[in-house]
Amino acid sequence: MIDFRTVGQDPAPDCYGRLRVRTAGLSPARWLSEPTPGAFGTVAGVAAPGFEAYARILHPAALDELPVRWSTVAAAHGSRLTPDAQWHEVVGLDRDYVNASEYGLPGVWDEHPAEGPTPPAVARALLPLLARHTRTPERCWFGLWNGYGRWDFDRFPSFATPGRDEVLLSGTLTDAVSPVSLDEFAELPDLWWPEDRAWCLGGDVDLVSTYVGGSPALIAELLSAPELEAHPVAAGDTVG
Repeated sequence: MIDFRTVGQDPAPDCYGRLRVRTAGLSPARWLSEPTPGAFGTVAGVAAPGFEAYARILHPAALDELPVRWSTVAAAHGSRLTPDAQWHEVVGLDRDYVNASEYGLPGVWDEHPAEGPTPPAVARALLPLLARHTRTPERCWFGLWNGYGRWDFDRFPSFATPGRDEVLLSGTLTDAVSPVSLDEFAELPDLWWPEDRAWCLGGDVDLVSTYVGGSPALIAELLSAPELEAHPVAAGDTVG
């Protein structure tokens, strides 16, 4: 994963939706910046090390702008969906999608899964599940890669995670989806964690999955949630 800057950015606002951009005091994120050898490109590198269990939540594909599960796509393509499956493998393309002139399968899917941090619809489904597994849903922290979107966040301090520099934001758990009120195409934060660190959610500009580390009870609930397509993964697994 390589950082890059977009051109023509506007100055970043002090509030990203209802999330407050922190101008000083990055100590709440210090635990995420501690060196973890070999974490780059792994589940622990995205969703923080040290949790008892982890889940991978797949960003849905779409057909006529309606969500389509990877399992549906895999069945239609005759491929096998495993917890570490890569999207291009599921649909029979190479990693850079260069071996097909057209994408999609009529009647099954016509849009690839959203690449980037958690899509708003998935985030909204996660909110009540995550809230049940923290004592501090009203005090949460968030990391936003400072290379996203049209806003220039360089005037704010940042903290490092494997492969990224993140701006620190604060708010309630439900505020996590509020950036879309600023702009419908605004990226949600890559990282979410409550004050009590009961769990950590992580995503990335290059991924079509969101990862959550937490207690076995939380992960079991994520895996059984009908509105999510989730698989169990381990801290050292490669992300996709």
